[in-house]
Amino acid sequence: MKHDRMEVLATMMDQGIVPVFYHPDVEICKNVIQACANGGAKCIEFTNRGDFAAHVFLEVAQHFAKVDPSVIMGVGSVVDAPTAGLFIANGAKFVVGPLLNPDVAKVCNRRKIPYSPGCGSATEIGYAEELGVEIVKVFPGSSVGGPEFVKAMLGPCPWTKIMPTGGVEPTEESLKNWFGAGIVCAGVGSNLVTKELLAAKDYTGIEKKVRDTIALVRSIRGK
Repeated sequence: MKHDRMEVLATMMDQGIVPVFYHPDVEICKNVIQACANGGAKCIEFTNRGDFAAHVFLEVAQHFAKVDPSVIMGVGSVVDAPTAGLFIANGAKFVVGPLLNPDVAKVCNRRKIPYSPGCGSATEIGYAEELGVEIVKVFPGSSVGGPEFVKAMLGPCPWTKIMPTGGVEPTEESLKNWFGAGIVCAGVGSNLVTKELLAAKDYTGIEKKVRDTIALVRSIRGK
């Protein structure tokens, strides 16, 4: 199987930034995701937000399976097991959600798919890890306490791997705060693939922004 659980988790941590993106137009999705991949972000979280999002996802996933199999398509905003199963059948290689649902964890574990549920407390994070979660999503990142929450959490639980989404900006100051606190990667949405770049269909600009942000993360990590 291409892009198994171990490879996907390693790629997420290696690239450090997971672009979070949704658009109802298949062609725009293809261009944006290719730009992200060219910029070094092979793992992309496609959010399950719009009507028929699963159909858009399937078309985009089929496209990359043929054109650029190095792209790892994941799905976000998943809150129930049937939705997780649908997207896994449509080619999702990892599943992300705004909340923790044990039924989603079971489906993902059964298929050896990484699951990153949104957690906002030490108890939720501990429960997610009991359910087999490797990289826990902290959501909404800034609202649950930001980098200070991460730092406090890793004190008693240094084995926890955290990916915040919400409140992470592709700036040196923001990334230094978050990575300095000990996160392994971050989900970044409209701060990375901005409305302006999208409106202008500036895919070269998106590629550059992704590349620069990943380079920034590497320099902060001292790699």
